[in-house]
Amino acid sequence: MTLKQKIHQHYSLLLQDKIDVFRDMIVALTEDSKNDAKGSAGDKHETALSMMHIEQEKLNRKLHEFIDQKAILDKIDVNQNLKKVGLGSLVQANGMWLFVATALPKITIEDKTIIAVSPQSPLGSNLLGKEVGFSFEILASTYVVESIA
Repeated sequence: MTLKQKIHQHYSLLLQDKIDVFRDMIVALTEDSKNDAKGSAGDKHETALSMMHIEQEKLNRKLHEFIDQKAILDKIDVNQNLKKVGLGSLVQANGMWLFVATALPKITIEDKTIIAVSPQSPLGSNLLGKEVGFSFEILASTYVVESIA
């Protein structure tokens, strides 16, 4: 398995785990609200249900963020090697490894620290369409694209 395939698989599993956790939390909250509805009455009951509803909305928003990120990852063909940086490219610039996909936590694979960047981020947007040898500047730092996988 290539480094890019390992990175993609790691992020896919990470997002799937988060999706599963949030779905479980939403189900548990729904069950709690059903149980609370059976045994309570009055203003305290209405306040508790309202708070549970607000929490459920927050969890649903977060769940949809993770589902959207997973959908972006699912579009990536990790076996495709492009000459120019695009969605799914693994770019080495100034010794850093950047995975152009969606903003995700930094990970370490094969003793390499990988930073997942969104194509919409300042760094990601500067990388799109660039080739090996291209240099660009962000916040007074100059970056040089050393390799693209």
